[in-house]
Amino acid sequence: MSGKILEIHDVKREFIMGTETVRALKGVSFDVDSGEFLTIMGSSGSGKTTLLNMLGCLDKPTEGTYLLDGVNVKELSRDELAKLRNHKIGFVFQAYNLLPRTSALENVELPLLYNPEIGNKERKERAIAALQAVKLDGRFDHMPNQLSGGQQQRVAIARALVNEPVMILADEATGNLDTRTSYEIMSLMQELNQNGKTIVFVTHEPDIAAFSSRTVMLKDGRVQKDSINNNTRLAKDALAALPQTDDY
Repeated sequence: MSGKILEIHDVKREFIMGTETVRALKGVSFDVDSGEFLTIMGSSGSGKTTLLNMLGCLDKPTEGTYLLDGVNVKELSRDELAKLRNHKIGFVFQAYNLLPRTSALENVELPLLYNPEIGNKERKERAIAALQAVKLDGRFDHMPNQLSGGQQQRVAIARALVNEPVMILADEATGNLDTRTSYEIMSLMQELNQNGKTIVFVTHEPDIAAFSSRTVMLKDGRVQKDSINNNTRLAKDALAALPQTDDY
């Protein structure tokens, strides 16, 4: 794959709150190439959440252009947005968002239920392949409450992968995890990225951002800094360096 997955040009997002206009994004511009691993950072009030909602096709810019895999998001209807979101983006959230009384396999199959072109057999095969990709062999029939936090997040990542999206969009995906488990998840993300997946990872943790190849820093609705990380940390090395006395 080659080319740009995201193209964001002078994007502004304004909200009317009573008599006031809140300018959440004030002219944000950056591109993301296919196969890139980008982190987005920013403190509370930086515009990070607004940008995330836009990247995930949950919202549209007030002004400016956002192209997702060549498609201009602003021109789409709500139904078209939902279709684009389901086919192009795999979401991973801080809270996992798994169905509690549903097995790991069934949770991963869920996005494919909305695709009438995929039958039961193919749906199950793709869900199994996705769970194998996140190293959860032998956990297919486990319910979320039978899995650790890290394993639940792996199920969520498998669910994000099963539709073969052009981009994985992760929102604070390590926020609920301890250091060791966070590094395990980042090791998996790096592996997926090495296999060609484009990853946009929103985080407030500098040690997590250090595992990506590039970081966009937001402040007050603008890009404060857009920097290439020339010394990307390997999560496997960071994991190996942790004290063995830590809880697994």
